[in-house]
Amino acid sequence: MTGFQALLQLAPLFDCVDDALAWVKDLEGRYRWVNRAFLTSYALERGGPDPIDDPGMILGKTDYDLTSPFLADQFRLDDELVLEGARVVNRIELVGPPGGPPEWNITNKIPLRDADGSVIGTAGLSRRLDADGLDNLPDRPFASVLAYIRDHCREPVGNAELARVAHMSVRTFERRFRDAFHLSPQKYLRRLQLRMASRALAMTRKPLAEVSQDCGFADQSHFSREFRRHFGRTPRQFREHYTRGAADAPGTRTDAADQASREAVG
Repeated sequence: MTGFQALLQLAPLFDCVDDALAWVKDLEGRYRWVNRAFLTSYALERGGPDPIDDPGMILGKTDYDLTSPFLADQFRLDDELVLEGARVVNRIELVGPPGGPPEWNITNKIPLRDADGSVIGTAGLSRRLDADGLDNLPDRPFASVLAYIRDHCREPVGNAELARVAHMSVRTFERRFRDAFHLSPQKYLRRLQLRMASRALAMTRKPLAEVSQDCGFADQSHFSREFRRHFGRTPRQFREHYTRGAADAPGTRTDAADQASREAVG
């Protein structure tokens, strides 16, 4: 408790940031603090009373209490990796409630440590991937690269193409991208495409071939191989799992999904 109290002294500063969602969770994934933008966003998604007047609607709860099993599984997978010391660095992703219009966000997540260095929770920050979000990147040359990936992620995109956007040589671009994002450019792109595909499978009834094409895979066979390697399930099995309500959630995943996710986060 003391560790969280010390860390949360700075939390009110994030109430002044109205274009970013910020949060802190404990080891069990329970929300210990969220900023006003998070509370407002949650209220808008639910269409209910403003939880700013009742933060207990969120605090002390996990993602499994607040959202769909699919999204909660994704968030918990991130949490488990971050609790082991990994970071999610400047990841672009489609977000939004089931049934609602998705939007592009850029997300960062880090482990929280006490004075002894032990991990006691996680913290995250997510903002819309618009001009303001890009302007706040610590490594400004990659703002144009992320915007390009966002706009062309459904097409084959090579490192030479991305290096031209960044105005760097290919070798310099690859090195600096890995330093900034803890991932190679192609792993970053592939992880984005797989997350887009998983969202489409869980939240829409699009045919598998259409999901494959929409998410930038060469063909359905390639899509199925990559998806199974990453998530430990075929696309069809993944969809069936969430269609029936993810009965074995929370936190369900296979060793294959575990290993692939570690590689993707870096």
